[in-house]
Amino acid sequence: MARLSERNDASREEGSALVLEMRNITKAFPGVLALDGMNLKVRAGSVHVLVGENGAGKSTLMKILSGTYSIDGGEIRFKGEVLDSQDTSAALERGISMIHQELSPVLDMTIAENIFLGREPALAEKGVMSRFVDFGTMNVETKSLLDRLGLKYSPETKMRELSIAAMQLIEIVKAISRQASLVIMDEPTSAISDTEVAMLFRQIADLRANGVAIIYITHKMDEIFQIADDITVMRDGQFIAAGPASNYDETKLISQMVGRTIASIFPKEDVPIGDVVLSVENLSREGTFEDVSFNVRAGEIVGFSGLIGAGRTEVARVIFGLDAATAGSIQLNGQPLRLKSPADAIKNGIAMVSEDRKAEGLVLCRSVGENISLANLKKFTAGLFVSERQEESAAQRMIKMLQIKTPDTAMIVENLSGGNQQKIVLAKWLLGDLKLLILDEPTRGIDVGSKSEIHRLMTEFAREGLAIIMISSELPEILGMSDRVVVMAEGKIAGELTRSEANQESIMRLATGGH
Repeated sequence: MARLSERNDASREEGSALVLEMRNITKAFPGVLALDGMNLKVRAGSVHVLVGENGAGKSTLMKILSGTYSIDGGEIRFKGEVLDSQDTSAALERGISMIHQELSPVLDMTIAENIFLGREPALAEKGVMSRFVDFGTMNVETKSLLDRLGLKYSPETKMRELSIAAMQLIEIVKAISRQASLVIMDEPTSAISDTEVAMLFRQIADLRANGVAIIYITHKMDEIFQIADDITVMRDGQFIAAGPASNYDETKLISQMVGRTIASIFPKEDVPIGDVVLSVENLSREGTFEDVSFNVRAGEIVGFSGLIGAGRTEVARVIFGLDAATAGSIQLNGQPLRLKSPADAIKNGIAMVSEDRKAEGLVLCRSVGENISLANLKKFTAGLFVSERQEESAAQRMIKMLQIKTPDTAMIVENLSGGNQQKIVLAKWLLGDLKLLILDEPTRGIDVGSKSEIHRLMTEFAREGLAIIMISSELPEILGMSDRVVVMAEGKIAGELTRSEANQESIMRLATGGH
């Protein structure tokens, strides 16, 4: 695919004027200096990729620009005007729109109502605007916006009926509808398929052709070099470097982001493969998937690939006891497994790290220690009371083993980076007697350094004989970490590939219905 940033010299010249300049920006929270003299320059009609590890301060900088936070020091110039005061309403009026990483739709309102929330068109009565919303006009305009992106949704569909990927696309539609001159996209592709990513990139190309500047935050290297005109690198709240994307390659970028060279993002090792741990035969769940058969051996990482909606997560949910199968069988170490709930799966040594760690894997308002012990409280309970000493000891052991960066076990999980939160989810399950670990999008939304750490841990788990199922929408991750690849399409297994057979072409051919 050609780089999105390939444009003629004339269009580059048009985009040379600065639309945004942030100088020496500082921001402190209690006990944390989030931004320390940060600088950012963005050209009109360009895609400016902002990169850095989780916790580098990217989202904080963008929340300042979009009016969510105020600055403690520094200066912001937008279209040559110094922004002395800024709030979210003022930012939108000036033409600054942000698509947040954490979605916050009003679930019981329609797509149209979400897109026009706070700026609904009013009915006109005898030439005077009334207090009543003109739902007809709102739905027509929404339909036009959806058609522009090629989205086949009804404006009157309730948001709760949509998938996470669809909600992300609606957020993009909302930002576009405001006719902004600067659009901030914070991890916009973290939950959407390759097809939807291509759709988004086409829209970005249209916006840029019309002079709109885009600040794009992502951890995905392939996206950076496909979409970026310019790149700014942050680390620990500070400006590290900036320049045209053509000045960078992956090695240089990673080195600047993490302050060290990562020899391999995918530290896969060949380890002895043992006996079959999990055997799935003709498993079906009506309406989601059917006739799924595969096995996983001790020490083996089996990657599950496929487009979003192919049924990968749905299969994992049945194996973990979250949903009931309508047909087929599951065996663990040769013994039939009958699961009525996740508690049954946990008793049998099965753990699942879900795709949405914040909603399903962690209690964000509780401490690191409490989250780590959560799935194994019986181990630390005598009568009605939990032994805080034993709980603390186990948590400390996990923190050391997984190299979790936290001041202590009392730290509230919500305050940690995404990579460290993911390690805490792993720690929670590793306290048990595991036989099978299911990882659903294990590195979604975390930086390249943390990805390498998670992959290293996966390799260690496999070396110790754990059977692992890894569901991932990132092909480099599937290819880099899998011993075998199972490809699903439309609720069925489309094919299975050995590590030597698997490549991007063979996987995508199967995932899109080929053979």
